[in-house]
Amino acid sequence: MSGEIDYGNLMHTAMRGLIRSVLDGVAKDGLPGNHHFFITFDTSHPDAELADWLSDRYPGEMTVVMQHWFDNLDVGDEGFAITLNFGDAPEPLYIPYDAIKTFVDPSVEFGLRFESPDDGEEDDAVALEDIPDDIDIEVSEDQGSKKDADVVSLDSFRK
Repeated sequence: MSGEIDYGNLMHTAMRGLIRSVLDGVAKDGLPGNHHFFITFDTSHPDAELADWLSDRYPGEMTVVMQHWFDNLDVGDEGFAITLNFGDAPEPLYIPYDAIKTFVDPSVEFGLRFESPDDGEEDDAVALEDIPDDIDIEVSEDQGSKKDADVVSLDSFRK
């Protein structure tokens, strides 16, 4: 046994478990009320699965919005699969929990940010004042009967 408790890793595991629990509830019951999620993930993660045109367009990270249109949400132990609409083109994605960089639900001012060990920072809650109100949506919204998802420009999150 190590001489120290690895609080950083324990917190990392707990926060990713929280995301899994939230998504599991959404998969069973849908999004309640005004809840919606901005999920930023590492598109180069070895277990992430996305269309080539998306990984070419977003070679490092991408932010998706789960709100009005999504389908086939399947929550697993290591990540989740979901189909999102990108400009009227449904695309399946698989996002490992380890690939998630931020998870934000602006409807209740909740957010988590995961820093990589190379960043030299601990995992932390996202301060919602760090996320501007004028988030640049790059893909038009589909106002159909299903739930909508959009890609958000990461430049809008940068200071």
